[in-house]
Amino acid sequence: MPSASRSPRTPDWVKHAVFYQIFPDRFAQSDRVPKPAHLEPWDAPPTVHAYKGGDLLGVVEHLDHLQALGVTAIYLNPIFQSGANHRYHTHDFLKVDPMLGGDDALRELLDACHARGLRVVLDGVFNHASRGFLQFHDVLENGPDSAYLDWWHVHGFPLNAYEGEARYGAWWNLPALPKFNTATPAVREYIFSVAEHWLRFGIDGWRLDVPNEIDDDAFWREFRRRCLAVNPECYIVGELWDDASRWLQGDQFDAVMNYPLTRATLGFAAERLDADEVARSGLKRMPVLSAQAFARAVEEELGRYPRPVVEAQLNLLGSHDTPRLLTMLAGDRDAARLAMLAQFTLPGAPCVYYGDELGLLGEHDPGCRQGMPWGREGEWDREMLHWTRDLAALRHAHPALRTGETRFVYAHHGVVAYRRTLGDDDVLVVLNKDGDYTSHVVIEDQADGPRPALLGEIDAHVSGGKLRLSIAGRRGAVIAL
Repeated sequence: MPSASRSPRTPDWVKHAVFYQIFPDRFAQSDRVPKPAHLEPWDAPPTVHAYKGGDLLGVVEHLDHLQALGVTAIYLNPIFQSGANHRYHTHDFLKVDPMLGGDDALRELLDACHARGLRVVLDGVFNHASRGFLQFHDVLENGPDSAYLDWWHVHGFPLNAYEGEARYGAWWNLPALPKFNTATPAVREYIFSVAEHWLRFGIDGWRLDVPNEIDDDAFWREFRRRCLAVNPECYIVGELWDDASRWLQGDQFDAVMNYPLTRATLGFAAERLDADEVARSGLKRMPVLSAQAFARAVEEELGRYPRPVVEAQLNLLGSHDTPRLLTMLAGDRDAARLAMLAQFTLPGAPCVYYGDELGLLGEHDPGCRQGMPWGREGEWDREMLHWTRDLAALRHAHPALRTGETRFVYAHHGVVAYRRTLGDDDVLVVLNKDGDYTSHVVIEDQADGPRPALLGEIDAHVSGGKLRLSIAGRRGAVIAL
């Protein structure tokens, strides 16, 4: 195994990216994609099993919204043929779901995105398939005579795929999700060939669903080798909720979904968390953090992995697997703004879950997977939308926020300040989580001169080599040093 001290190589473009996560069935419909008749109304509360009929051409038709937001990369939840609205129950890994517009719609989306300088990362669900997957269906039909018996973990017959206790390995013992036997060479080759196929088709990377459940480093090393042979700038990011050091040595994944930073950021920004809703997700319980505890937690995360990995982490505040950001924060928009400011100014690529920029609320699945409220602009939180745009613009304008050094210079009385520095680009981020009063901060060893605010409202001036800051309660700001 490579030494952790070795500097891994990660795709340079990721360090400069702003991601946007799209749940395809719920983002946008296009009239150009035929639809089944029995769809759930778009604006109705989402249910577990019903389809709303979003598609990939709907994404194409709303790329202006993403570009105006400052997005430079899209992460799509699964798009392959499936019998579920979330499409984690894959029927065919080599076919885009017809309800999403099929392969032609993905072709159009990739071409449109690449023409605008946007990258596209797909969700790779390689731990398990579905009862509708051909090689599993063959076992259902032919029992012990199936040609594909060694593709699965079969414990006996009948399989009991629909009634009774399933007699085969399945993800979380859910019969609808038979688990691949990746020890079988044919299975390994199938998965590697799927990854290669879509990279050749033009995608820019893979987000890997529950990759730790394929507990095989050699498998993931070969997966990486095969992917990079097709596209050396391919981004490979794993869904791992805790310490991922094992997979981030430079020989398996580039990065992971940075849920530890999510916990720290929300724990600091929140005055009150909806603990019951949070606990329903993989985030589990999140303690409310002081300024000092937040600084320690962030420094720990920044020091956990080599710097190229830290800068390629996918930093998120919510996803299809958590309640909506504002719901977790009990509707506190000030807390959401503080959390987003930290997300966009710390190392790693920020990822916005579709609709969070509009202030959507939603409880854990299925509540967090509602239809995007196109045509109901009067319901949009315009302040949140503009804040998201301003954060993305700030990040794009300052290389220090993307690849600069990070140093905490203040953590006391509910206020944290950290400095991001790259050459002459030197900025200070200040977050005040305290209540409805102004906090005053003094930072030593500063040259005299003006300190303009780049974002937010803050009074900052230098005299006698001391930078004196005044920032209102529950507010954040960025200044140039």
